[in-house]
Amino acid sequence: MVKAAAANSLWWLAAARDSAAFSAALGDPDAAQEQVLHALLRKNARTAFGREHGFLQIRTPAEFARRVPVRGYDQLRPWIERIRWGEPQVLTSEPVRRLVPTSGSTAARKLIPYTESLHRQLNRAVNPWIFALYREHPRAVRGVSYWAISPVTHNAFPPGGESAVPMGFDDDAAYLGGLRRALVNAAMAVPPELQKIPTIEEWRYVTALLLLRQSNLRLISVWHPSFLLLLLGTMRDNWEQLLSDLSAGTCSVSSRLPASLAARIRFPGDARRARALPAGFPDTLDHVWPKLEVVSCWTHSHAAGAAADLARALGSVALQAKGLVATEGIISIPYAGQHPLAVRSHYLEFEEEGGRVVRASELEEGREYNVILSTAGGLFRYRLDDRIVVDGRLGRTPSIRFVGKTALISDRRGEKLSDGFVAAVFSALFRDDAVPPSFAMLAPEAANGECRYTLYTSADIPDGICARLDLLLSENPHYAYCRRLAQLGAPQVFRVSGDAHAAYGERLRRMGQRLGDIKPVALSALDGWADYLGGDYVA
Repeated sequence: MVKAAAANSLWWLAAARDSAAFSAALGDPDAAQEQVLHALLRKNARTAFGREHGFLQIRTPAEFARRVPVRGYDQLRPWIERIRWGEPQVLTSEPVRRLVPTSGSTAARKLIPYTESLHRQLNRAVNPWIFALYREHPRAVRGVSYWAISPVTHNAFPPGGESAVPMGFDDDAAYLGGLRRALVNAAMAVPPELQKIPTIEEWRYVTALLLLRQSNLRLISVWHPSFLLLLLGTMRDNWEQLLSDLSAGTCSVSSRLPASLAARIRFPGDARRARALPAGFPDTLDHVWPKLEVVSCWTHSHAAGAAADLARALGSVALQAKGLVATEGIISIPYAGQHPLAVRSHYLEFEEEGGRVVRASELEEGREYNVILSTAGGLFRYRLDDRIVVDGRLGRTPSIRFVGKTALISDRRGEKLSDGFVAAVFSALFRDDAVPPSFAMLAPEAANGECRYTLYTSADIPDGICARLDLLLSENPHYAYCRRLAQLGAPQVFRVSGDAHAAYGERLRRMGQRLGDIKPVALSALDGWADYLGGDYVA
């Protein structure tokens, strides 16, 4: 594993400069943010968007806010479509290298423009994180890593997916671009070719088999913890067969892989490693990978329950909470025990409940805000629809925690329920539980002209939960009004059984969402979930 250790060491050393700059910026976030903003304005002043909004005349953040309105994706879509069909100098002065698909709050797919400068912005956030991670867990440098690789779905792009600009990344490490991409791939426990396995079952099996070969696995980085829990479920269900394949140098699903792909993936036998593993699937991961140092994943909001399940499965392995990361940009990173804003990467603004927009330095601890960001990819004053709460400060820079999505709305009868609001309802509903449920989701259910909401959950169901859920949802005046008019029936509860995360992800995957983009939510606008999630209604 000399190659992996060398790649990790090179990344750690290369990250030192950005880490030092980030540490210094924490003491003066306004200065760091103004530097980012002025660079964006200067570089893109002569683009179509920059000319229309007078970038050359903007001198201050206040002028930027006056000249450029806050926009959602739908308002930016015409500009991005011009890029898609090959027009240069639309949002950015430099070429758009990729249009990266990501899921919207509904079924719509968004295309996010990526430039070389955006990659540099992302790395100004990733580098301090990785430097701090390796400093806290220095032994993680010495072995291989697993960074989530998502399989490509057959419906990865929306209809009419033709484009003059390439769409999507070849592999997930391409998010980092350049040298960092090469270093990540050099230290990877599994090859990026696995994303081309067309079926989810075979993809999980091959991934599990290759991961089991790695006795020197030191770091796992995934997005939602359910991503890793599902892989572990595949290991548990196929443990004996996996050990047999590992020992013999075979792969029991290879006949179901595309021939060209099967020829490129190597499965060398390792009888010694197979004998070193427990005969039965172990209770904790430190018995599978004794050298595993840390698992990095989301732990906040809707991920809290699955993160608690994962933490119990890790044994002595550390669990690190990721910052707020989206395809559009990086908002915060884990650093020095908190999650400070990535003030050297993008220009960040925050919208209060009443619509007032404030800068990073004006955030108040304990208050919630919606995120607005401007990036070198050409998103200017872009409403991310992520809601955050300020939970502290590092230096003078706010530390934040993700609360939920603001634009994910379910509105069958005028009730206007949002994902962020429902997430807060769940926090109150399950407040007395020692451990949050691993799965909880609210969704509408319509039948015979009637509509009501169903809570799908893995939690134990106490008496009176439906009445309490109804009361908490009624704090939303639109929902309360619909209930008073009997436009909505009383909510009900569906106790899920089996692997609800797998069933949830499989439905969305079949609808065309990429596995890495599927984010469990507190609220789904889709109905009919009882047909996909095993279990029963609770009387």
